Amino acid sequence: MKPAPFEYHAPTSMDSALELKAQHGDEGKPLAGGQSLIPAMNFRVAQPSLLIDLNDIPELRHITKPNGANGASAVHIGSMTLQSSAERDSLIAEHVPLLHEAIPNIAHPQIRNRGTIGGSLAHADPASELPVVALALGARFRAQSSKAERWIEAKDFFAGLFATTLQAEELLTEIAFPTKTARTGYCFTEVARRHGDYAMAGLAAIVELDANDKIAAAKLVYLNVGDGPVDASAAAASLIGKAPEAAAFKEAGRIASQEDMHPFGNVHATPEYQRHLSAVLTERALATATQRAKAA
Repeated sequence: MKPAPFEYHAPTSMDSALELKAQHGDEGKPLAGGQSLIPAMNFRVAQPSLLIDLNDIPELRHITKPNGANGASAVHIGSMTLQSSAERDSLIAEHVPLLHEAIPNIAHPQIRNRGTIGGSLAHADPASELPVVALALGARFRAQSSKAERWIEAKDFFAGLFATTLQAEELLTEIAFPTKTARTGYCFTEVARRHGDYAMAGLAAIVELDANDKIAAAKLVYLNVGDGPVDASAAAASLIGKAPEAAAFKEAGRIASQEDMHPFGNVHATPEYQRHLSAVLTERALATATQRAKAA
């Protein structure tokens, strides 16, 4: 298969890229790593009239930890940062361990050597690992246009199947991931038929313990069990105030799999099996996150 005809531009500055986006709107498709876009174009699922190649804009590739206002702390990642670069980055490993743990689950090293952090997030594939991590951590997304910029909370960024709240004239330029806090543990886990395949189910789990080792806060966000990252708020709420024990984890898994998610099923797993996997993975992830919280 070959893509439909299109124009190609490779701007070398943000101003030029944003001007192209302002002129062409949704018809001007940003090209990041191209690991999802190019196959979609080859099958003519996507037929943009213009590609805006962002690879020659150096300010979109960075990993920094600026001093946050009012004590807030986050690691800022440029949208064109390669997944493989983030995978090996010491700042991310130290300060955003959930992201560090999740990235190696993305496809294969060859894909991560081309795929970008921002490209994956903007693509909003419900089977993708990065949207789940971003939502679990409460990341923030910097969207820029030729006229203005705004920050979007992760809970407001994803808008359904392969959809976000980015406007036609906006580009995603940076993502801020909050850093880890004391007495908090994290775990990312998933199950795929083969390493590198899309996962049948998976989740990011966060557990915060109080001074009495009771669960003070929790977050459970799942992939490939809905039309986007699934925030199992009822399951997480069931854990608050409880001792981090197997019975509580099992009940959270039951609530998440039966009440919080609505999997579609696919060629590899029925909806019932996806629910079963999610429940089992919930128990395992919560146990691991709790151990790490106590160690922290």
